[in-house]
Amino acid sequence: MAEKPTTGIKTRGTTSSRMLERFASEIDGVFEDFGLGRSWFGQGRADVWAPDIDVYQQSNELVVRADLPGMKKDDVCVDVTDEAISISGERHQEQETNRGGFYRSERSYGSFCRTIPLPQGAISDQAKATFNDGVLEVRVPAPPEQVTRGRRLEIKEGTEARK
Repeated sequence: MAEKPTTGIKTRGTTSSRMLERFASEIDGVFEDFGLGRSWFGQGRADVWAPDIDVYQQSNELVVRADLPGMKKDDVCVDVTDEAISISGERHQEQETNRGGFYRSERSYGSFCRTIPLPQGAISDQAKATFNDGVLEVRVPAPPEQVTRGRRLEIKEGTEARK
């Protein structure tokens, strides 16, 4: 007979045990909803959220895409200088559930800022930003990727290398 996994809480009586297990599971769910998982308790603090960003060159444009799920255009600010693009904002999330006699209300707030350096020669005055379905896209005209000239060297051994 396989041994049932425990939550580390020992009680007397099956009703209390099931209730505490359900409570522990709910608490784990709360932390998992925030991306903290079970290991959060040992860390002493939550990790800071920062949006995922892709940066790539497409033709003669530098493209920056930031995933901002659940955010609106008005929650985000984009600043462009000759040296960098700064994307900042504040995320507000609220969730309420009333299920099986339990009411749970969760709120999370947090600001973020990501700075992406621009390549030399980027024309920051012509930068444009769009926001669609939680994805911010910034496009900046930039010089084409530089093609480096080079060649592969033959590697010689021993005394032959001196010739």
